[in-house]
Amino acid sequence: MNQEKRWIRRIQKSGNEDSANQLVQLYYREIFAFVYKQVLDEQEALDLTQEVFIRMLQSIGQFDAKKAGFRTWLYRIATNHCIDYFRSKRYKTARATEYIEDEEFEGADDILKDVSEKEEMQELQATLALCDEDSQAIVRYKLFLDKSFREIALEMCVAESTVKTKYYKAIRLLRKEMEERRHDY
Repeated sequence: MNQEKRWIRRIQKSGNEDSANQLVQLYYREIFAFVYKQVLDEQEALDLTQEVFIRMLQSIGQFDAKKAGFRTWLYRIATNHCIDYFRSKRYKTARATEYIEDEEFEGADDILKDVSEKEEMQELQATLALCDEDSQAIVRYKLFLDKSFREIALEMCVAESTVKTKYYKAIRLLRKEMEERRHDY
């Protein structure tokens, strides 16, 4: 932890490249895993993870350890970046033009399962984009990081009851919208 604080101070004071590399290396795998769970596409997750760290380095001057821990701050950046991605033209265009390319067909059941899981995740993400940013962040922390309501409340600096209310309201909306989409097909 002390080393992390030294790296952050060095980056804030002089833009120390070695410290930046160390900090990125420390958190890269877990941020990549967090992003990948949401996009289910390795290349897209790699790109988004890189963008998260670029955003982190661009705004590290505003990081204040008195307001939040660095990990919490970094996950907030990652969460907001994922929210931005699912609202972006880039995501909507990729989704509209998506198709299966040169897959090795080991078994039709495996492929159908993979496609089905990815379609369900895309459906979830599209529906989640209908929620406000705080609700999206709460659902992402709960589903993709397996955080408790208390942990989420502490990270977001809101009451635990507010977190629960927003979470359950968002879940009801997700269920309703996804059921309606299924009935449309």
